[in-house]
Amino acid sequence: MSDPSTATLLLLALAGLAAGFVDAVVGGGGLVQLPALLVGLPHASPVQILGTNKLSGICGTSVSSATYYRRVRPDPRTFGPLMACAFVGSVGGAVIGSHISSGAFDPIVLAVLVVVGAYVLFRPDLGQATELRHSGGRHLGIAMLTGLAIGCYDGALGPGTGSFFVITLVSVLGYSFLEASAKARIANWATNLAALCVFVPEDAVLWKVGLVMGVCNLVGGYLGARTAVARGTGFVRVFFIVVVAGFAVRIAGDLLGLW
Repeated sequence: MSDPSTATLLLLALAGLAAGFVDAVVGGGGLVQLPALLVGLPHASPVQILGTNKLSGICGTSVSSATYYRRVRPDPRTFGPLMACAFVGSVGGAVIGSHISSGAFDPIVLAVLVVVGAYVLFRPDLGQATELRHSGGRHLGIAMLTGLAIGCYDGALGPGTGSFFVITLVSVLGYSFLEASAKARIANWATNLAALCVFVPEDAVLWKVGLVMGVCNLVGGYLGARTAVARGTGFVRVFFIVVVAGFAVRIAGDLLGLW
């Protein structure tokens, strides 16, 4: 495939910046990046789009993970197993994603986003503080199952992965939005790395595009993580609702052929 024009590369860079910020705060940067890649690179294959998206994404999740870790100090006894299982799930998902159409996932993602958004909207006390609902082996088992399932989804397609991590950690395990975002970023870094372990050997990464977007994604991720930590759980909750609503509208419009 030939290199994109300078104008296209600039637009993709802006998409990477926006995606990095959104992803660092509440997850779901792929729902910004993937449509931009599909529009900007119409001749690229689906697996090239997925691989390039992962290269850009890992740049942002690297810096946002480090920022969250330094400032929030999430418990490694939870995020360690979560990250390991997410890595394994993502490898399996990436193998699957190399052979399926992304369009098959849109109705499922839309349904999940609507349910999740409504749940958070009508539970104003949800995620305001960490009040763990499980302990010991049960807590660890749920965290590992979460990593495996969402990691598999991320490897196969990816949009909304961070948001799914956040809402699961908040609603099922009882973490605050801020602490859930910290753990979600670390787990999302692992899923991006795992997917690249599959896509790079398949020569499915457009390196020039991915690195340009990745630098911008890194900047967006740094700004988003610092903003989330500085503004706290209330900001993250509101931002989560707005982003989920926007993603739901975009996917619904795609399915209905509105744009």
